[in-house]
Amino acid sequence: MAEEKSGKKKVMVAIDDSDCSKHALKWTLVYLKDSLDDSDIILFTAQPPLDLSCVYASSYGAAPMELINSMQENHKNAGLNRLEEGAKICAESGVTPRKAMEIGNPKEAICDAVKKLGVDLLIVGSNGKGALERTFLGSVSNYCVNKAKCPVLVVRAKA
Repeated sequence: MAEEKSGKKKVMVAIDDSDCSKHALKWTLVYLKDSLDDSDIILFTAQPPLDLSCVYASSYGAAPMELINSMQENHKNAGLNRLEEGAKICAESGVTPRKAMEIGNPKEAICDAVKKLGVDLLIVGSNGKGALERTFLGSVSNYCVNKAKCPVLVVRAKA
């Protein structure tokens, strides 16, 4: 993922399968429409690593390699399908985004992509987790606000 110098600002919208993520993308396309005309839009998604521990822990022995490969391929395709769905939303607004996906912890993968791609603005959705959930699970948007190497716009979910 080498950085390209096109003179345009790079705006990255991080998406997942949540409604708040789709809301953030649609919000961006409506409220930042004029700014997007002079920007490269990057749709980014992070697929958490596939947990294969159950495959190897079976009392029947290890699963066939074909099954493992199929699970990994389906996992990858889920991320690619998410990007395609986001690209369709962009196309409805006349925007053609670049697409990028990484396998890894979403918090870290988003911030790593910001750095690798030379992103000027990161946009993430916020699902409004309660204090207890944020304490134990953490918040992707909060992590990005504190760790990303660019300004971060957090779009709150609809009330």
